[in-house]
Amino acid sequence: MTFTLRPAHLEDANAVRDLVHASYALYLERMEREPAPMGANYPTLISRQFVTVVQKSSQLAGIMVSYPRDDALHVENIAVDPAFQGQGIGKLLMNHAEEEARSLNIKRVKLYTHEVMTENIPFYEALGYYIRDRSKQDGYQRIFFEKELK
Repeated sequence: MTFTLRPAHLEDANAVRDLVHASYALYLERMEREPAPMGANYPTLISRQFVTVVQKSSQLAGIMVSYPRDDALHVENIAVDPAFQGQGIGKLLMNHAEEEARSLNIKRVKLYTHEVMTENIPFYEALGYYIRDRSKQDGYQRIFFEKELK
């Protein structure tokens, strides 16, 4: 199965939002409120060139929101359409984030996940990310990950 990565376009905004909502829906019953990515302003993020999409043919399969912040590339959100989960799209997006960081001469990638999104912890650890901190931020109990790039 061939997937293509590209920057998101403004006309993708509704599809990106819908994909994020579908991807995060399973966490709604575990949380007291919607995960933060469900309320993000995707037209603004896209216009700032922070959103990368993964496509198979014309269908969006996954998205990533990332941007340089301080001394690292910050991955704000990774979401994969439930129909495409388990096919390596999350890993593809994280590899892309690391390549993006290197191209910007950034030596570190940082991200976080909510503590109830337990499936994400072994995923990020398997990619070489380590837990840097656990704390409450913006009303969410988050686990902060980091990876130094070589």
